[in-house]
Amino acid sequence: MALDSCELTLDDIDGVCFGTAPDSFDGIHMNGEYCSDGAGAWGKPFMRSYVGGGTGVFVPIQGWYHVASGLFDVVLVVAEEKMSSYYPHAQAAFLTIFDHTTERALQPNLLWIFALEMNRYMTTYGIDKKDIARVSVQHKRNAAQHPCALLGEPDITVEDVLNSETLAWPVQRFDVSPVSDGAVALVLASEEVAKRLTDKPVWIEGVGWHLDSTYWTNRDLVYPRYVEYAAKMAYDMAGIKEPRKEIHIAEPYDPFDYKALHHLEGLQLADRGKAVEMYINGAAARDGNLPICPSGGLLGVGNPIAAAGLMKIAELFWQLRGEAGGRQVPGQPRRGVAQAWGDLMQVGTVVVMGR
Repeated sequence: MALDSCELTLDDIDGVCFGTAPDSFDGIHMNGEYCSDGAGAWGKPFMRSYVGGGTGVFVPIQGWYHVASGLFDVVLVVAEEKMSSYYPHAQAAFLTIFDHTTERALQPNLLWIFALEMNRYMTTYGIDKKDIARVSVQHKRNAAQHPCALLGEPDITVEDVLNSETLAWPVQRFDVSPVSDGAVALVLASEEVAKRLTDKPVWIEGVGWHLDSTYWTNRDLVYPRYVEYAAKMAYDMAGIKEPRKEIHIAEPYDPFDYKALHHLEGLQLADRGKAVEMYINGAAARDGNLPICPSGGLLGVGNPIAAAGLMKIAELFWQLRGEAGGRQVPGQPRRGVAQAWGDLMQVGTVVVMGR
């Protein structure tokens, strides 16, 4: 589909950048090598990168570097995750990653760590759970018009979220994105090639990434510095001084509803503790002043870990070209930002795109 959209074939591709999260998610050892043929890398330079959930925005950064350096003119960027084959649940991959002395004795799992973080965030800023539920409602409603959505629900309500099963308070079933299978591919080309291929190119204007401490117990969970530093790196490259005025669409990483708020603040698109107001006053709506996750995000479309961030890059491409169909935001947006988060909850990856 990606190659067909720009009338290219694999013969036109100089190299392939591939992203997939840890092998255990797919249940296949050396998953990069296993998927390389399917990703179009037979007989071509091939690079696999992964930083957990941050991979989907990091792998296009790797593709960008290969093109920007002058090494390649055209790069195919592919990200995938096939989590349905992991039984009983992919979360088991994390049981042995915690520090054996200070953390593993507590028998942590990701849900209760995120519950701690969500509770810290709500308590610090006095945010009501029902207001955080608005995020889940908006994203699932947006996803109702996405052809790949798992949980697109046009009629979902805040009460539905609040009445869903409690997993680890305050995290409930509808606060969380679903385990998913999925893949995304896009073509990155040099300026010269891009202008030959289309009269509506979308450019990568800035990239950024940051790694915080893997010791999550040593971080203040109320604010994602890893996103702030990655965003500032990308904004500086793109020449953005006032992101709230210069960014027209945002696709923050939203595996949980509160994380969308968390990440919007790290992206400097809202003051600390104030991102929820964008959902209360309508600014974050598809027709609001700053549309957030018009795709439906992970909460509505699904969360194929490494592919999830690249899904956001693809959504910005369609939005900036005016080709998002029923998901299209009004007006003529000129610039968007996509962000992902992952590894042991300490990686931030950011890409700014424009036309």
